[in-house]
Amino acid sequence: MKPGRYGLLTLAGLISLAPLLWMAVSSLKPGADIISSPFSFDPSHLTLTNFRTMLDTIPIGTGFRNTAIVVLLKGALTMLFCPMAGFAFAKYTFPGKRVLFATVLTTLMLPTLVLLIPLLLEMSQLGWVSTFQALILPGAIDAFGVFWMRQVILAIPDELLDAARVDGAGELRIFTSIVLPVIRPGLAALGVLTFINIYNDFVWPVVAVNDEQHQTLQVMLSALAQNIRSGQLGADWTSVWGQLLAASTVAAIPVLIVFVVLQRHLIKGVMAGSLKG
Repeated sequence: MKPGRYGLLTLAGLISLAPLLWMAVSSLKPGADIISSPFSFDPSHLTLTNFRTMLDTIPIGTGFRNTAIVVLLKGALTMLFCPMAGFAFAKYTFPGKRVLFATVLTTLMLPTLVLLIPLLLEMSQLGWVSTFQALILPGAIDAFGVFWMRQVILAIPDELLDAARVDGAGELRIFTSIVLPVIRPGLAALGVLTFINIYNDFVWPVVAVNDEQHQTLQVMLSALAQNIRSGQLGADWTSVWGQLLAASTVAAIPVLIVFVVLQRHLIKGVMAGSLKG
């Protein structure tokens, strides 16, 4: 790669990281400094007051706990059933397969807002409003995950699966012992994307949950931002900017850790999923 291209990529990386760096640095500044001189940096003014006040203002620990529960359980359902469905669509022939898969893909075209009212009515009838069931089950087996797994599994040679059948392996054994090890990069990529989507989800949790006990982290951050817009904090409203930046900085850490640790698998998985259509 030419040096000029390295320079362009470095510049693009710095531009992408600039908002995160500004957020982290500003979270350590007094609220008045954030408003009066947002791009200044004076090490002598750095403080942890925003983090202490934020911890006293919102139950961020509860938000992390609820988000972790939703991510683990909903993510587990996605990682369990989407590969199975993708395997069926990729390697089996059954009546109505094309129509069923086309129906699955059609759901990708539906905006999330179109589904909110039907899903909320369904949760209400089941008595699941403001429960973890409402946060976990809807969308756990999503169309994108099924499509992604199908694309990855299509790259596996049929001869490899037929050889296992000749040796006496059952379909479940083929899936667990042959298919899953081969598609590990694709699974890792799906895991990263699933984690980010669930972790950052805001629209459905804010609709499905009405009590603080089950609120996710993103809903709590939104409530803190609403305090700024509505001026509910009185004369010292500038301190909320620091609290919001502090909370956003803390909330960004898990996503950054997951991306840094699994970025290589994510790239391999994206390449694996684009091999066959």
